[in-house]
Amino acid sequence: MATIVETIQNRTTTTQTRVLVVDDHRTFGDLIEIALASESDLECVGTATTVCRAQTMVSTLHPDVVVMDVHLGDGDGIAATAELTAGDSCLRVVILTAFVDPTLMRRAAAAGACALLPKDGSLADLLAAVRGARRGQFLVHPRLVADAARGGVPAQRQPELTPRELQVLQMLGAGAGAHVIARELGISLATCRGHVKNVLVKLGAHSQLEAVVIAMQHQMIRVGATEST
Repeated sequence: MATIVETIQNRTTTTQTRVLVVDDHRTFGDLIEIALASESDLECVGTATTVCRAQTMVSTLHPDVVVMDVHLGDGDGIAATAELTAGDSCLRVVILTAFVDPTLMRRAAAAGACALLPKDGSLADLLAAVRGARRGQFLVHPRLVADAARGGVPAQRQPELTPRELQVLQMLGAGAGAHVIARELGISLATCRGHVKNVLVKLGAHSQLEAVVIAMQHQMIRVGATEST
């Protein structure tokens, strides 16, 4: 498992991850801001309490990662995520939610979110997700998957993947990117990306996170730890 030190060394050492916090509970947002300020590789560029304010701050501050609450006073955090990621393909969004169901998980993935975490989860998980977002990790917290599964998954035929495609999908679910997967499996990057493309098509997913969500709901892959390997 990659350590935080190894993760930092793999990035440009002079570049901090710039984070914007969007939450209409000021105390909660302030606590996240304080936590980010205590990390040498992370920087909170500001907090927003509304969708409108978040859109303005993203366009002017250009953060690397947005930590987004689902329920905001003037709108829906997932809809806002879709708008923000459509305007900036490099922007990464970590969504926090108090309640989850299969529909919410699919909406978050389709909106371009890179991670979905419980709002009452650990600070360590949140910081790991923010760091992972910058390096291309895709993450759904295991507890949210379990909660969504209890809500039921629409009956449909489980997609048929090849053993290699399942292996790639499992590694995606663990947070590994294409370069890591290719290296670990001893295949070329082009071949790996071909497997990822096939997985998305077969699962009817629009993103890697959505593919992981669908696979977890169908119990096609194991729910692993919250950090990549």
